[in-house]
Amino acid sequence: MIHRNGKHTNERRKHRRFTVVHDLVEPIVLRYADRKGGKGSDIPKHLRTQPAILTNLSAGGMRLLTFLAPPHAKVFKMTLTIPGLDHLPIEGKVVHVTQRGDIFMVGIQFLKIAAKYQKQINVMAEDDADCQTRISLGLPDACVPECHFHRLCSKPQKVKHWRKS
Repeated sequence: MIHRNGKHTNERRKHRRFTVVHDLVEPIVLRYADRKGGKGSDIPKHLRTQPAILTNLSAGGMRLLTFLAPPHAKVFKMTLTIPGLDHLPIEGKVVHVTQRGDIFMVGIQFLKIAAKYQKQINVMAEDDADCQTRISLGLPDACVPECHFHRLCSKPQKVKHWRKS
């Protein structure tokens, strides 16, 4: 695959992702429901709701840490709420699960997400990447007022006097 800059890359993702966990943990609750829903559901009741930790997010999906294996649901619905994205309705599917001891790394692909939320997540990811570039170059003004990632940012360069929105 050839990147925009003309160099070859193995990156297959359509959307830039950003890491959510730096010095903070972003807990969320997964609510699984297959397409049958309700009475015909093949997901045991005790597995329909699970706590999880969001580790990264892009406009096309996310990665979570869970302490229970996710059910083998083809499709599930959830509402994501993190700073900067409140009550974001998503429909997705589990695309991969990696187990390490009692911890499961779960990759979720979004099947339905509103275009305005995809755009918002993309802007947050771009701003985070731009910030990382400024930091790596040693620029004095790494934290800029127009950053859309600011509410999730835990970098030591984050400006303390920044106004809260």
